[in-house]
Amino acid sequence: MLARLDLRGFTGDLIAAVARRPAADDTEKVAAVGEIVRTVRAQGDAALRDYTARFDDCTVDELRVPPADLKTALESIPTELRDALEYARAEITAYHEAQVVPEIVHERDGVHIREVMVPVDRAGCYVPGGRASYPSTVLMTTIPARVAGVPEVALCVPPAVDGSVPEATLAAAQLVGVDEVYRVGGAQAIAALAYGTESIRAADVVYGPGNEYVALAKRAVAADVATDYAGPSEIVAVADTTVRADLVAIDLLAQAEHGPGGHVVLVTWDEGVADAVDAAVDALLAEAPRREDIESTLATGGRSVLVDDVEQALAVANAIAPEHLELLTADVENLVPLVRNAGAVFCGPWTPTVVGDYVAGTNHMLPTDRAARFASALRVDSFLKHVHIVTMDEPALRRVARHIQALAAVEGLDEHARSVTLRTSETQRSAGRATGSAKRSRPDKEGQP
Repeated sequence: MLARLDLRGFTGDLIAAVARRPAADDTEKVAAVGEIVRTVRAQGDAALRDYTARFDDCTVDELRVPPADLKTALESIPTELRDALEYARAEITAYHEAQVVPEIVHERDGVHIREVMVPVDRAGCYVPGGRASYPSTVLMTTIPARVAGVPEVALCVPPAVDGSVPEATLAAAQLVGVDEVYRVGGAQAIAALAYGTESIRAADVVYGPGNEYVALAKRAVAADVATDYAGPSEIVAVADTTVRADLVAIDLLAQAEHGPGGHVVLVTWDEGVADAVDAAVDALLAEAPRREDIESTLATGGRSVLVDDVEQALAVANAIAPEHLELLTADVENLVPLVRNAGAVFCGPWTPTVVGDYVAGTNHMLPTDRAARFASALRVDSFLKHVHIVTMDEPALRRVARHIQALAAVEGLDEHARSVTLRTSETQRSAGRATGSAKRSRPDKEGQP
């Protein structure tokens, strides 16, 4: 059963009422992760092996998975799995290729600006393990990098006790052309990708989902590499009587089965819906193979919220700012414009969140912990740098010189002003015409040629 919160008639602070305390507020976990990051940065491979033995109960000599193992994995997986991976790859690639935009060119009164998109040199991607294998996450993290044109993609995956990496994960890595796979997991993997070790070269970006420790590690390295806000899974389902209770319940359980730290919330203005979903959760949970993980999530992050109406329901959803938002109502199209904060929105009973997890083509790397207030899904742009190329002619600089001088003066930046003064004085103008000559005049006392 979901813990129930009744906000009918509530007029207070919705964020305070429904938002969870983020993992970053847990000082003990923050300190533990900080120590891991510092140790990996200082001790490199030795620290990775030590933490792998401690946290994964695994002794690892060679951190990198041999490339031949990736090829063997792809050749060995069942046909239906390969078909599914290839289908997902095609859909994800097609959607992300649609995100590629032409170079931006802007011209105005002698000012010529180009905005070119340059891929990062090396991407570090993280795929969780332990409770399950996640080949879909290999596709989601690496395909946008490849579409962006990133020349090197490295992947870290937690090993099993015997040091192996799941076959399906390796097969997906081979399918999308990952350059390197390392059997390293947890916060230590994030640190290795961010700062490098003897075996793992540092990346420019580090993306990938994980537990609270992984999420905190990404926060710890965020000053040095670009990273995402993907932590434990979240879902908010806004539902009314038009959608079967068992469909609502199964979508909540589907996200809860990712394990501890997740957040699953039903929001409804009909108490009968809340009761019916509770009953369906109990019935479905009795048959769930991953019941222990689901119960762990529900115990700390499972709730149903009763509200007055649909407008308050969307206000609650926006306050939570969930990774996934399902709109399971009769008037979905009228609700979509009310959505302000969500990583991805799934509309209607035929669009469960799991289609986004696997084959819709959209990315399942989504912001969590209320980061959807300011962050977006992983996309091609996440792997690109936007570089401005600016060219002005002489008349254009002369036209704007007085504005630059006025702004520089009020900011007390004298050399900013002189940068245009030296170019736009009559003496400099004459000298500028002779820049192609072999000899240049010496500057006079004013610093002008």
